[in-house]
Amino acid sequence: MTGALPGGLDTVVHTVSEAVVRPPESTQQALGYPSLFLLVVLGSLVPVVPTGALVSGAAVVALHQSVPALALLAVFGVASLAAFLGDLGLYWLGRRGVGSRNGSRWLTALRERAAPERLAQADARLRTHGVTVLVISRLIPAGRIPVMLACLLARMRMREFARGDVLACLAWAAAYQLVGVAGGSLFPQPWEGIAAAVALTLLLSAAPAVWRRFRGPRTSE
Repeated sequence: MTGALPGGLDTVVHTVSEAVVRPPESTQQALGYPSLFLLVVLGSLVPVVPTGALVSGAAVVALHQSVPALALLAVFGVASLAAFLGDLGLYWLGRRGVGSRNGSRWLTALRERAAPERLAQADARLRTHGVTVLVISRLIPAGRIPVMLACLLARMRMREFARGDVLACLAWAAAYQLVGVAGGSLFPQPWEGIAAAVALTLLLSAAPAVWRRFRGPRTSE
């Protein structure tokens, strides 16, 4: 047949292309888990990185490993630990700002990302439900920062915050991992599942802001 590669060259080309498109599992794990950890920690400290999309994408890759259950468990452990450490770091930096007469740039950044009405809602829920509100805040898109700021302004101790936040991070990692598993199970190719999972995650993250903008003009009438 014209255009066919001679001898075993076709097999060689196919093998090389597979290695480029889909690296070996050992390479994926050696690079993927540390990268996921660092990016989730960074996204927790600087709330502009879509950490939920990172976890969903990593779950899709884990779903296509030779032992998917073990790989998914590793993604869950890495993501939840990274989110917890990032939250503790940000809370510690915020506490330094609360205790300082001049504040801090971290506390200022948190205030800028929390609208006054959302901060008031978070404060009311914190007074009513205590640290359990942290679990819900991690599952609601853009809900983490107002609740964390409310905890800071209420001068919640680090130990008390950590006790509620550890459950929040576990629930958050599990939820976004389920999004990745759902997206990855619908498509045969990992990149298709990653694209679907990331798109769904970003859509869920943007939904509250779109809803508030849509509802805003009606409430002012």
